[in-house]
Amino acid sequence: MTIPETTLLLIRHGETEWNRDRRFQGHGDSKLTDMGRAQTEALGQRLAASPFDRLISSDLGRARETAAIIARYSGHVVETDERLRERHYGVLEGLNIREIKRDHATVYEQLITEDPDFVIPRGQSHRQHYRANIDFLESWLNENPGKTAAVVSHGGFLDNVFRYIAGLNVGTPRCVLAGNSSLSVVAHGLFYGSARWIIRSWGDLGHLGGTGP
Repeated sequence: MTIPETTLLLIRHGETEWNRDRRFQGHGDSKLTDMGRAQTEALGQRLAASPFDRLISSDLGRARETAAIIARYSGHVVETDERLRERHYGVLEGLNIREIKRDHATVYEQLITEDPDFVIPRGQSHRQHYRANIDFLESWLNENPGKTAAVVSHGGFLDNVFRYIAGLNVGTPRCVLAGNSSLSVVAHGLFYGSARWIIRSWGDLGHLGGTGP
C-alpha cells in the first residue's frame, strides 16, 4: 500500500500588541509589534528555502499580516480560510486576566473548568472551535493528497491540531505551547504500518536566534 505524504507547515502569527499586554484576542485583533514583524521576517527567510505548494492564512488581521510578510519571501499568493481562526472569546476579548476577574468573574470561573461545551457569552465553546479547525485539517487532506501547505494561524488552532493527532479529549487541559512565529510540522501518510497523522516537530523557534524569547 502506498499513500502520498501530505504535509502542513503550521505557523503561529508573530507577536501582537495584545500578546505583549497579555490580553485575550480571539476574533478581536491587534497589529503585530516591531518584535512580531522581526520574528516573522526571520521565519520568512527560513521558509524561502522550504518549498511548499500553497500559503493559507486565517482571515484575522494578525495572521494575514504575518502571512503577507512570509509571502514576500516565498512568492505565494496568500489564501484565507475562516476555519483557521482563533476561538471567539466574546466578552473577554481585549481584556487581561485582572480585568476579566473584575468584570466577568463568573465567566472566568466557568472558563477555567475546561468544559468544552461552555459557550463564552457572545463567543463560542471550545468544541465549536475545535470542530471548525479540524474540518480544515480533514478537508485539506481529502482534497490535496501529497501536497504541502504553509498555514498561518493561532495558538488555539495549533492546540486543537495537537489534540487531534495525539488523540486527546477536547476537554483535556492544554499541555503544549507554540510561541509567536513558531513553526510546527505535521504530516499524513503511511507511518508505523498504517495511515495516520504524525507530528514531525513542534513549536520550533530556531529561526529567531536572538530575536524574541
